Amino acid sequence: MLKIGVLVSGGGTNFQAIIDAIQSGRLTDTEIVTVVSSNSNAYALERAKKYNINTVCIRKTDYETDILYQKALIEHMKRTEVELIVMAGFMVVLGSLFIKEFENRIINIHPSLIPSFCGNGYYGLKVHEAALKKGVKITGATVHFVTEETDAGPIIMQKAVSVLEDDTPERLQKRVMEEAEWEILPNVIQLFAHNRLKLTENRVKIL
Repeated sequence: MLKIGVLVSGGGTNFQAIIDAIQSGRLTDTEIVTVVSSNSNAYALERAKKYNINTVCIRKTDYETDILYQKALIEHMKRTEVELIVMAGFMVVLGSLFIKEFENRIINIHPSLIPSFCGNGYYGLKVHEAALKKGVKITGATVHFVTEETDAGPIIMQKAVSVLEDDTPERLQKRVMEEAEWEILPNVIQLFAHNRLKLTENRVKIL
């Protein structure tokens, strides 16, 4: 049984997609052992409580230094015996200490086809605003391993979504979530849980 910890900051729609996949049987041999929020008012915490999942709010602003914050995160993940960390709309940049501690065991979902519209400053609606401004015909979502460089870790899975002529950033965001994010994030966790991901240098092979 793979024990996962989910990092959240807001509504937790991707977190809900993981729960739904587990409950439907699409995601097997996986247990969410903790949900960590950077925001005490995140609705994702309410979602977790409905399913009796352990929750905690660990805010960066509560620690004097970034190192102390990272150590608190590491200590909690180790205490709950987390084996895979899933960033599901987590709005805090993880530091090198934390990333090295869980190397190749942290994944993130990003709402674009990396390397487009990614990196520092590209998050939430900003990603979709940039895609529409550029006039792309196809966008999508990417699940990747997390490294110290933002959105630059090895790509695990991507799914494309067509951009429609009457799209607004909000409409596009909703469709990318429904058609791509909620599908590929549980799929990647399923592959990880069954040892079907092989990482060689900066490339991921699905076995």
